[in-house]
Amino acid sequence: MADQLMRATAADGGIRAVGVITTRLTEEARVRHKLSSVATAALGRTMSAGLLMASSMKRVGSRVNVRVRGDGPLGGILVDAGLDGTVRGYVQNPTVELPPNAKGKLDVSGAVGSGYLYVVRDIGYGYPYSSTLELVSGEIGDDVAHYLVNSEQTPSALVLGVFVGSGGVTASGGLLVQVLPKAARDEALVAMLESRVSALSGFTPLLQAGKTLTEIFGDLLGDMGLNIFPESQILRFHCGCSFDRVLGALKMLGGAELQDMILKDDGAEATCDFCGTVYQASSDNLAQLIADLKKEVFIAE
Repeated sequence: MADQLMRATAADGGIRAVGVITTRLTEEARVRHKLSSVATAALGRTMSAGLLMASSMKRVGSRVNVRVRGDGPLGGILVDAGLDGTVRGYVQNPTVELPPNAKGKLDVSGAVGSGYLYVVRDIGYGYPYSSTLELVSGEIGDDVAHYLVNSEQTPSALVLGVFVGSGGVTASGGLLVQVLPKAARDEALVAMLESRVSALSGFTPLLQAGKTLTEIFGDLLGDMGLNIFPESQILRFHCGCSFDRVLGALKMLGGAELQDMILKDDGAEATCDFCGTVYQASSDNLAQLIADLKKEVFIAE
């Protein structure tokens, strides 16, 4: 099943639901970063959460940055997700592995530990909106739902999951259900929705059972005036890094530092944190940067 995002409404527009399948992109991240199973689960959940949050933005080019900083062995997680369906991310300590938790599942909470969740929304103009909250569990889903309720004043239920088998990621995705202001005063509706979401055994078991997003929406909201948007959005792991950008960053080091790299290392190597791509800049590349810097100084004078 292709990685995709689908939207729906229910209760005469009082409920907003968004679902994502992120199996392939999470597997790509696992391979790119050589992630352990628990690191894969943590990053996969965060990437799904980022895509779900970005889906509510309106302006083309809008993006959400989600950073998790905990005191656990995983260190930190950073995800960048866009309204266009692209996402990228990495974890600080990708090889960390822990025994399963008391429920026999990957111990994401133990890997993350206590700390803070940072969310930055860039709507494409003006200053980005940022918010910081303390982590409530380290499980990612609970923490992002807590952010949505407290920072955006939107009652939200969020279910995230990643299943890592012996051959890699076999199921990954998430479901976000929000009660919008027009329905938030209906306490019976909110209670019913909370009960139904709480009754879910998780998200990945639904995918492993062959459920599509359409069927998941139907099971959850089918008797509440469900309206599923016909268009689905393709999701993918994508990083905008390039060799030209690497050269631009190296150029900022200045001529003396670049000359030192030529003499000591016969070039330079740079690795993108987000996607793991390794770039090699030869001594000729660095010499050209030095020449460009000299030209810029001459023109300025």
